[in-house]
Amino acid sequence: MTGQPSTGSPVFDVPAIGAGLPFTASADELARALEGLVAVVQAPPGTGKTTVVPPVVANVVAERARAEGTRPGRVIVTAPRRVAVRAAARRLAELAGVELGGAVGYTVRGDRRVSRETSVEFATPGVITRRLLRDGDLPGVSAVILDEVHERNLDTDILLGMLRDLRELRDDMTLVAMSATVDAPRFAGLLASPGAPAPIVAADSVLHPLEVRWAPPTVARLDHRGVTWPFLDHVARQAADALRDAPGDGDVLVFVPGVREVEHVIGALERMDLASSTGSGARGVEILALHGQLRGDEQDRVIRGGSPEGPRRIIVSTAIAESSLTVPGVRAVVDACLSRGPRLDVARGMSGLVTTSCARSSAEQRAGRAARLGPGLAVRCIGESEWAGLDAWPAPEIAVADLTRAMLDVAAWGTPGAVGLPLPDAPPPRHVADAHATLAALGAIEVEPAARITDLGKVLAELPVDPRLGRALLAGTAVLGAARAAEAVSLLDDSPRGDLTRSSGHGRDGGRGNDGGGRDSRGGHPANRSGADASRLKRLADEHAPAVADISRTMAPLPDSVPARTKADAIALVAALAWPDRIARRRSPDSDEYLFTGGTAASAPPELRGHDWLAVTDVGRAGGRLAGRAGAVIRAAAPASRELACWAASSLAGEVVDVGVAKPNADAKPKVTARRRELLGAIELAAHPLKPGAEQCRRAWRELFAGDAGALRTHVGFSAEADAFRRRLALLHREIGSPWPDVSDAGLTARAEELLGAVMAEPTPRPIGVDQLRGLLPWPEAARLDELVPERLEVPSGSRIRVDYPEAGATAPPVLAAKLQECFGLADTPALVDGRVPVQLQLLSPADRPLAVTQDLRSFWDGPYAQVRAEMRGRYPKHPWPEDPWTAQATKRTNRRK
Repeated sequence: MTGQPSTGSPVFDVPAIGAGLPFTASADELARALEGLVAVVQAPPGTGKTTVVPPVVANVVAERARAEGTRPGRVIVTAPRRVAVRAAARRLAELAGVELGGAVGYTVRGDRRVSRETSVEFATPGVITRRLLRDGDLPGVSAVILDEVHERNLDTDILLGMLRDLRELRDDMTLVAMSATVDAPRFAGLLASPGAPAPIVAADSVLHPLEVRWAPPTVARLDHRGVTWPFLDHVARQAADALRDAPGDGDVLVFVPGVREVEHVIGALERMDLASSTGSGARGVEILALHGQLRGDEQDRVIRGGSPEGPRRIIVSTAIAESSLTVPGVRAVVDACLSRGPRLDVARGMSGLVTTSCARSSAEQRAGRAARLGPGLAVRCIGESEWAGLDAWPAPEIAVADLTRAMLDVAAWGTPGAVGLPLPDAPPPRHVADAHATLAALGAIEVEPAARITDLGKVLAELPVDPRLGRALLAGTAVLGAARAAEAVSLLDDSPRGDLTRSSGHGRDGGRGNDGGGRDSRGGHPANRSGADASRLKRLADEHAPAVADISRTMAPLPDSVPARTKADAIALVAALAWPDRIARRRSPDSDEYLFTGGTAASAPPELRGHDWLAVTDVGRAGGRLAGRAGAVIRAAAPASRELACWAASSLAGEVVDVGVAKPNADAKPKVTARRRELLGAIELAAHPLKPGAEQCRRAWRELFAGDAGALRTHVGFSAEADAFRRRLALLHREIGSPWPDVSDAGLTARAEELLGAVMAEPTPRPIGVDQLRGLLPWPEAARLDELVPERLEVPSGSRIRVDYPEAGATAPPVLAAKLQECFGLADTPALVDGRVPVQLQLLSPADRPLAVTQDLRSFWDGPYAQVRAEMRGRYPKHPWPEDPWTAQATKRTNRRK
């Protein structure tokens, strides 16, 4: 069988390839549906859609080309994980009877098996995205099949949006989305043409009876450091029991969230006498790992399955075996019910892998692996009561992950910020803004206008590495040469080897292990990548020599004080170039906390301390004593220096002048202060005091008043005379309202500039005086001010006594405090504001102590006065206490001086 069609014959023999696979029965329905060039395939795992759909589509493409007299284009099939890409290509090649790399091939990062004869090419979404950005319209490709779209992998979502865009230009492009869940209508809507929804071709799985057991642990599954070792020991014991109970003496597939968890469970199983305890006898038991960091041949050994006469197998796997990858021989599944995925912490500016309980849909797909060949057993390591509390579906990566790579891709595609790109879900605005800030710091985009991609950004978008590492590779090549820069970047992009100083603690943020799927966490965590070898990176640098030259022209010369001789020096330099926002400086000589140029902070464990500056490559959220106040810990870093930091993060350097109102202590007067700060991002390198100018003072006072209604009174204040005048105005506004001004805190603060005038330009303003308040008076009403709210009132003795007006905003009456003897003969209580407001009289003793408080003076003379007289005449015999206060002469003198 060849990869090219002969006249009148299909490329692939679909019935032979799909023999025994449930989806084969739907092959003709899919072929008919593709007359409209778009379709959605909905079929559970194990139905054979990944094996059957590609040859069906290839045959449709070949038949269409034959009818049009053209050469058929290639069919691309994407899957989120490289191990699944290789396995699917190998299986289809075997079933089709063709050599891998002939009619069927694959391409993943660092590994390519295709030829001119390839009709069906399997690839990861990232590979096809790079191809789209490079070639624009995928020349030579007639169809793209997106597998596992239900997983909501970020790369798949972005590629789906781009391909949907591409169909607007290439109406000959066939596009198929394959989902293992009932969410197919969502994708059918995305692929729909105007007035013509994409058809859904569904197939049911043929599952055998499945027994589900619940095995809740007696220990915690997670703590602040991640998955607990006692829980993993519990998972290992359940795996041993499942091997004993697996129907048909089948194999056991164990799901844990990451590589270190895989290794721990394998270690626990290896310490058990499985052959005798499970009755496996002479066959023995083989314990195997399956995750994305294994070599291709190691993965292939697991995926090919064992022999009936060989040892029984326990395969301890990450999520790569959940949906798109079939492991033969499995009749029992043990599920830790945990999931690890990328998360972006916008508040801290950090991203990494977070371990949580898995979604119910994920657990159901995992369990289904046990009932493919016959009756199966699924053991879930949680309580049955916890099941309902699990999320129904996993969160789409676009909603929770770092979007730096994705936003670079969509900017290169011509849809900055993904605006207008038909995606299943729009990206969160804060995540987009964070990604744009990172890309701007790398020089990949210009924030204004509208995240426009730069020439450097276009180059970085084409490179099959993280944009940070791509920029570090090109910039590092300009300084170190391609070979040394590539070696340093490969160590940063690889697993935890290399000359970085690393924490000996557990993994990041809820994960003692790394990403088992081999997927880029998009957060710049080197422990999560599968690695790019130095020779491939050197070729990339050599191929992009013009970009290296452009960067070289824009870079400042490397300071002589920055060493660049050893491999450790090169790693520090490249790390600083890749993560300029993670260059960190120790807060103080005795502190274990480092402040990043990006504005966040993290604690360093003992093995990472001792340097004032670090080029940090791995940081994550954490709890406990080690994380300190920052709630985050540095996992990997290279020693750096101030000179290296300033050179590598020169785009973050700048000066700011801070102006504000300071009040050193309660007794000090507030004052506008200014200082010029030299910054490297959020790190202050130096500060110098300045004398604030007039406009700076005005701006500082405006900002202070805008945020605090009481700031005018608190920070500027009133003279004693002005305060008394303000109280009089407050009573008028309270009783009459407009046009008398509102002199409450809020009212005056709103008119602060009008009130203060030139004083606003002073660092230390003088208290507000009466004349400034008089400027607020309405005219001609102001002429009646003293009549309505007099400063003083005359009493019968002839004294003019000051009226004590209430505070602005208070409802208390004004008070007139006068000696009782000065008020003899006064019958009516004085009233203000045209008689609206009675004054509260405080009648005082000769010693100025209150004797009575009243607003009804007439009643006082007729009643309580007699008792006051009886009590006071003996105490103050020199003062008059007449029996009849109505006829007595008012006086402020004693009897002797009347």
